[in-house]
Amino acid sequence: MSILIRNATLLTMGDVPERGRIDAASTRAGDLFIRGEVIEHVGDVPASIAAAAANTIDAKGRVVMPGFVDCHTHACFAGERLDEWDERRRGVEYLEILRRGGGIMSTVRAVRRASRGQLADALLQRLMVMLREGTTTVEVKSGYGLTTGDELKMLGAIEDAASRWPGTVVKTALLGHAIDPDQPEFVERTIGETLAAVHGAWPRVAVDAYCERGAWSREECGRLFRAAAELGHEVRVHADQFNSLGMVGDAIAMGGRSVDHLEASVDEELVALGASGTIGVGLPMCVLHGLSNGGVVKAARLGRVLEAGGRVAIASNLNPGSAPSGSMPLVVGLATRFNGLEPIEALRGATLGGAQVLGLTDRGVLRVGARGDVIVLRHGEPRLLAHDLGGNPVDVVVCGGRVVAGS
Repeated sequence: MSILIRNATLLTMGDVPERGRIDAASTRAGDLFIRGEVIEHVGDVPASIAAAAANTIDAKGRVVMPGFVDCHTHACFAGERLDEWDERRRGVEYLEILRRGGGIMSTVRAVRRASRGQLADALLQRLMVMLREGTTTVEVKSGYGLTTGDELKMLGAIEDAASRWPGTVVKTALLGHAIDPDQPEFVERTIGETLAAVHGAWPRVAVDAYCERGAWSREECGRLFRAAAELGHEVRVHADQFNSLGMVGDAIAMGGRSVDHLEASVDEELVALGASGTIGVGLPMCVLHGLSNGGVVKAARLGRVLEAGGRVAIASNLNPGSAPSGSMPLVVGLATRFNGLEPIEALRGATLGGAQVLGLTDRGVLRVGARGDVIVLRHGEPRLLAHDLGGNPVDVVVCGGRVVAGS
């Protein structure tokens, strides 16, 4: 298989700095050639090679860029939370719903009732929708099981769905998600039993936790992360969604891969994050959906992290409660409105930044040797991807060197 994309406006992401602020996108006219799963030429494609392409796509001046890398989702779940949505629209705070056994715990009960096959089938359907909007690499967390068996079931279901999807799925073991009030010594059991079982099955999977009032405390997260690190697992953390509890500084100190949410982070934490090797991940879909709660929801000030010289990524946070969408084009648009990012900074966060969070060096950029994950927009100007809201702006999706959506 070989694909030639000609007459393109190339947004390669290869000439943007990985850290700090950037003002404008740099594009150039050119062609792109993919052989097998790998990009072989960017810009000037020799005529002899172009003539031998098995498939030619005329971009007609449209933007050609890397496929989106969605580095934070909870896309493996069962059930729905429409009743909770009704309550939130009437002004009931999410932490109050969680305290009453709703929120995450309502999805936990649905996941426990579902089989591994049912979870995998539902996840695959969501992944196919995301693929059509240009997401070619996606992270999917467990975390709705909260028992050893159910967490293993979720991770297995994620693996099953990944084997049937053209793109790349990266698993994360979200072992510290909610506190199950029906399990005595739940935190100790999770650290001592569930972590060990997950390590035995997937010794390199990243471990995550949700640090928040009503969920895992800062001290409990620290215990989980120290145990995970001793086993060789990288750690990620949800921090400061509603309250700043000090977890950002802890994550930096332990060399965490990322800190995600950051809506309630104070300025000193954002500056420290910018000076560190830890990546800040913004989830602006929560802000949009949170507006239905009857009040304005804070947004992560990612621009402040960049001003301090840091790295950021943006992601959908697809889940049945706070972010019911996996549309990365929408996330890019929201990040420019809520998170203080320039359009090119949001595009970097949705491609190169997401790849950095997941430790992937062969995607998020169009360069020779990178994986052939490429999208063709309907636009000839990349800022329109951030400006326009609604609809699907992706005309063609090439994933692993194959056209998987559009024509």
